[in-house]
Amino acid sequence: MSGLWTGTELADVLGPPSAPLTGVDGVSIDTRTLAPGDLFIAIKGDVHDGHDHVARAFAAGAAAAIVSRARAGELAAFGPVFAVEDTLRAMERLGVAARARAKARIVAVTGSVGKTSAKEMLRLVLSHFGRTHASVASYNNHWGVPLTLCRLRADAEYAVFEIGMNHAGEITPLVGFVRPHVALVTTVAPVHIEYFGTLEAIADAKAEIFSGVEPGGVAVLNRDAPQFERLAASARARGLAVRTFAGGEGADARLLEATPTANGSRLSVALGPRVFDFDLGAPGRHMAENAAGALLVAQALGADVEAAARALAEFQPQKGRGERFTLTTAEGPFTVIDESYNANPVSMAAALKLLGATAPGAGGRRIAVVGDMLELGAEGAQLHAALASDVEGADVDLLFACGPLSRALYEATPAARRGAWAPTSETLREPLAAALRAGDVAMVKGSNGSRMGPLVAALRERFTRA
Repeated sequence: MSGLWTGTELADVLGPPSAPLTGVDGVSIDTRTLAPGDLFIAIKGDVHDGHDHVARAFAAGAAAAIVSRARAGELAAFGPVFAVEDTLRAMERLGVAARARAKARIVAVTGSVGKTSAKEMLRLVLSHFGRTHASVASYNNHWGVPLTLCRLRADAEYAVFEIGMNHAGEITPLVGFVRPHVALVTTVAPVHIEYFGTLEAIADAKAEIFSGVEPGGVAVLNRDAPQFERLAASARARGLAVRTFAGGEGADARLLEATPTANGSRLSVALGPRVFDFDLGAPGRHMAENAAGALLVAQALGADVEAAARALAEFQPQKGRGERFTLTTAEGPFTVIDESYNANPVSMAAALKLLGATAPGAGGRRIAVVGDMLELGAEGAQLHAALASDVEGADVDLLFACGPLSRALYEATPAARRGAWAPTSETLREPLAAALRAGDVAMVKGSNGSRMGPLVAALRERFTRA
């Protein structure tokens, strides 16, 4: 990347730098990933203060830094700095300036489940039609969205932003920065319900995304999602056109069929009178439904739907979101489905269904490895226990569980299907590793706080990669 921001453009937004500056090639808030030529923004977080890393940023090749006025004097010794009252607010102003100069057609994605996967599908699809910018990883919060905007090039043709929330009122300012032309809501589920109390309240918080959509814009909604009518009414009240996707009758993009294949799924999706048959490089009905939503977004942006459908064959699940890999024991290989990036009752049920649709190898078993789903409030244990029917429906041979909430699921599961329960993911590692054998397929899922990602990493380290 070159010429992201000129020195003059930065000075117009931030004020004059402490030393002459031609321009910057990128924007970073982390010295570990900073590239030469980047603008480093010293964000003060709950644990780390970016000001303590400014010297390291310049040593790594930063072209300039945005710092607090109170520390600008000492830090200017390392290189050109922009002195501001609040570095986070300064990053927001730069993001707003990026949006003001942008010519790109912009999409914003939110939802209780599937935001990142849907965003990555759209990144892939739209990149076939022009230069496309998108959020890195799950940069969807109060610093991730402005940072992604700051990185938006003036010549981008499309941009995709993921927008998340834990509490009411968090989406409104973020979508106000982004001002998308299309807003996609994947679904509504009891995620963070501890903070909301009801699905209606969660739906209302997700509906905040409509507040920032440009006039004449489009809302793309899952017609089968809980609170669909509530979301649709909110979108229409903002003057937006509503387009829908799902498997049920009446959807604009209707998923007719999703057939598992060796590398994902073969889908059949009807858009109006046309039916599109195409491959998706990821298994699972939840992925298939989001693919239908991605086609609607592409259509709303004026892209060729047939070409968009073909592009989805290249989609691959991200780490922790359905990535599959093979490890091997002394006796032979087994498969891991890594769903370790967060969990809620809806996504857990979908992951178990995906496990049920996956055939083990010769002599192998279906193994579910489940950690606690957090932020579910007083009904947490009950919601875990209710998943016992999904375990049975997926024909899971062995359930391994960790955490106090998951114990309710473990105890609600028939004894013949119980592998082991442990208080933490760390203490579950040994019994799980000892049980795995050739032909098994093991699905690992839980909330981030249950630390299922490190458990997956431990499996990678313990067993030879096939």
